[in-house]
Amino acid sequence: MSYTVEQLSDREAIRDAALRYCRGVDRLDVECMKSAYWPEAVDEHGSFVGSGHRFAEYCMGAHLKWSWTMHSILNHLIEFDAPNTPGGGTTSARGEIYNVTVMCRVDGGDLDTWYGRYLDRYEKRGGQWRILHRVCVHHGTFSAPASPMPISAGLYLDGNFDRPASGRRVGPPETR
Repeated sequence: MSYTVEQLSDREAIRDAALRYCRGVDRLDVECMKSAYWPEAVDEHGSFVGSGHRFAEYCMGAHLKWSWTMHSILNHLIEFDAPNTPGGGTTSARGEIYNVTVMCRVDGGDLDTWYGRYLDRYEKRGGQWRILHRVCVHHGTFSAPASPMPISAGLYLDGNFDRPASGRRVGPPETR
């Protein structure tokens, strides 16, 4: 399939929204996570069904039982809906994202791994793409005790050094 320049740009903007969601939840940055959703967005995440913005707020407390989390989004299929703008573009799309999330428990360091998918509806407004509706699909989980690798782990920044990030810029810390 060939894409127009606008479609390529739109695909990257949609992927950026998905990445903001992951960074927001992993770094406990509520504003970053909320920026992935439109204000009236709905998120169906198992036991939580409701506002995407409320889900972001919920995650800030619910994820405190892990010292760090790592949402890894893999295959991301995006399908644009039929053109609905005067120039032949579209303001709506659907997506499916494969997800593997690893979470390290605060109480002992055991690792929990979650496997699933996000089924999304996206909408473009004012040149911005965000999630309008997300359904989280669960494929399986796995928990295991974690034992340290034989490396000099103390030479690295700890995985939770910037959690919560509270709006910290992407990239290395300003000072070390």
